[in-house]
Amino acid sequence: MQGSVLEINVSKGSVPKLPIAEAHITPLGIEGDLHAHPDIHGGPRQALLLIAAEGIEELTRAGFAVCPGALGENITTQGLDRRAWRPGQRWSIGPEVIVEFTKIRGPCKTIRVYGPGIQTAIYDAAVKAGDPSSPRWGLSGVYARIVRTGAIRRGDTITFLDQAV
Repeated sequence: MQGSVLEINVSKGSVPKLPIAEAHITPLGIEGDLHAHPDIHGGPRQALLLIAAEGIEELTRAGFAVCPGALGENITTQGLDRRAWRPGQRWSIGPEVIVEFTKIRGPCKTIRVYGPGIQTAIYDAAVKAGDPSSPRWGLSGVYARIVRTGAIRRGDTITFLDQAV
């Protein structure tokens, strides 16, 4: 499995996160990216949030006014099948960074600004139970911990490495 970084996104603690061309990845995520609710978001097991551009396109077709960065993701991927994402997978991003997916993200209330029903459009009981057969699997994004720090850039290749657990 291979795709690429469509966008790298940061904010001062709100949505949408805005695009930047490159970033330094630390053990806690993108240097300079902040969280409005650090008790809920961030930390070493939720250092990065990745969302597939193809999922954003699905939501746009469903009538939600979203774009890359709107859902609070740090990395908008392109060419990766969100339905194949699983906790424990390790991925390289560019030549330096390695991440390990930790969990599917449960949507927070902040994204309600994009329309009523967006939370249920991206996350359902099956996703909450860990069932990847749900058509909503991965729409809300996947959190990752940092295995190896380094620089990433827009356009970098994202490559599946292995299933760690």
